[in-house]
Amino acid sequence: MTDPAAYPWLAHYPPQVRWDAPIVPAPLGEMLERTVAAWGARPAWWFLGRRSSWAQVGRAVARLTAGLQQAGLAKGDRIGLLLPNCPAYPIAFFAAMRAGLIAVNFNPLYTEVELRRQADDAGIRLMVTLDLAALYPKARDLLDSGLIERILVCPFAQMLPTHTGLLFRLFRQRERAVVPRDTKHLWLGDLLRTQAAPAPVTIDPQRDVALLQYTGGTTGTPKGAMLSHANLHANAVQAGLWFHQMRPGEERVMAALPLFHIFALTTVMMFSVTFGAEMIMLPRFVLKDAIRTIARRRPTYLPGVPTMFNAIAAAPDMSDLSSIRYCISGGAPLPAEVKRRFEARTGCNVVEGYGLTETSPCVCCNPPGGLSKVGSIGLPMTATVVELRDPEAPERRVPAGQRGEICVRGPQVMLGYWNRPEETASMFTPDGFLRTADIGTMDDQGYFTVVDRIKDLILCGGYNVYPRMVEEAIYRHPAVSACTVIGIPDDYRGETVKAFVMRKPGETLDAETLTRFLRDYLSAIEMPKQIEFRDSLPMTLVGKLSKKELVEEERAKRAG
Repeated sequence: MTDPAAYPWLAHYPPQVRWDAPIVPAPLGEMLERTVAAWGARPAWWFLGRRSSWAQVGRAVARLTAGLQQAGLAKGDRIGLLLPNCPAYPIAFFAAMRAGLIAVNFNPLYTEVELRRQADDAGIRLMVTLDLAALYPKARDLLDSGLIERILVCPFAQMLPTHTGLLFRLFRQRERAVVPRDTKHLWLGDLLRTQAAPAPVTIDPQRDVALLQYTGGTTGTPKGAMLSHANLHANAVQAGLWFHQMRPGEERVMAALPLFHIFALTTVMMFSVTFGAEMIMLPRFVLKDAIRTIARRRPTYLPGVPTMFNAIAAAPDMSDLSSIRYCISGGAPLPAEVKRRFEARTGCNVVEGYGLTETSPCVCCNPPGGLSKVGSIGLPMTATVVELRDPEAPERRVPAGQRGEICVRGPQVMLGYWNRPEETASMFTPDGFLRTADIGTMDDQGYFTVVDRIKDLILCGGYNVYPRMVEEAIYRHPAVSACTVIGIPDDYRGETVKAFVMRKPGETLDAETLTRFLRDYLSAIEMPKQIEFRDSLPMTLVGKLSKKELVEEERAKRAG
């Protein structure tokens, strides 16, 4: 299966990690039960001042599983999670896993149209959400539209320490939604009082879908990636093998990334279950709150996206971050300059990884404590084969040293797209590799580098321009805080390069000065022909800079 000449990473793998280590599929409910048995007395999470042990989590999951079963939910039913980071999320997720349900993550910031489209596509029976005015009405709209049958309401105040909950009830009533007591509404507290043991459910980890994770929709209509119990379990095991230096039962994970995103679900929640670690859970990433929490709660592991690391590196008030031993960056390419700034400011190394929704998500990562190459996404994870293929003929590998489409085979690769057999078939090569639509290169040690996304490629007069290469050059300027590069229509070249740039606070920088600076790093064809400075740039909720809105703006300008 593996040819050392074709797969040079085999000769350069971290000595403490076996690429061919066996990964035995297992249901996710059993994964949690093992953690509860091993580290029951250890804290599972800290949330705004309240802590719960893994034993308490295990009991809550068992009771909610039984409660969901008594409410009529059966194996294969889809249950929606419309939740920010909070204790209700992992409890509801693992109860769904034990009951054989299929969890479906919903972004709480989605519009009503987006929520309706996803709920209809997935066929949701029950939606889990909080009793907050910012969330509950969205679930109620789905109920009133007939797209879901019932809502499971989780009172937010009950997740906080007693004194905080009292303050919430007394002074923040306006943030709570009015929820009727009727047969279409279930309450988390009622189901957690269920005394019966959950009925056993037979799970085939290889075939049974655990999660429908919808793609971000930046390049089209979102699709539900069917991730099996074995897919998610495998990626958790792979992460555990890769971060072998972690101390089981002792680590604390910063949970500032949203758990409804696949990157956080694996690198935060599943990672915490794997190591019996404590999640330091924040509802969302707010720079001041995150830095203060790191200083007080002393997490040892920080998963993040480039914009998080960039914000921390630029923070004027840097508290004590010395507790952090490991950082992993994913979700978007990590600019070399952002990595340098963060590491210089904190003294903590950031390893860049790579993955996508369809791979649960981790595919490659730089080895923590080993050779970490700037700009590279690292080596393939355990039991994962990565090849570069010709995008026009994906059955063919590209010769060594050339760019090609990154294609992946491994135990973390999805079963397919929900109810989309034709689109599923188009995502795989004839020999079963998943096509990522990312262009990459591989060096002689087996380290991969993402050059750009095929769909982001800018075609200028017959030449290929890769936005990431232009962005890396722009980040080199000391006055630049963030940037995004896209292709815009050009009557002569077909497309030309436009850069959207944010300056650092207090800095002055104009287009002419930046263009002069870039001449040392970019060819004439790569040079941005338009540079627009902005106070902010569009981002997804997980913190990735988003090109979609900028492309639509430019298209609207041209149409107008």
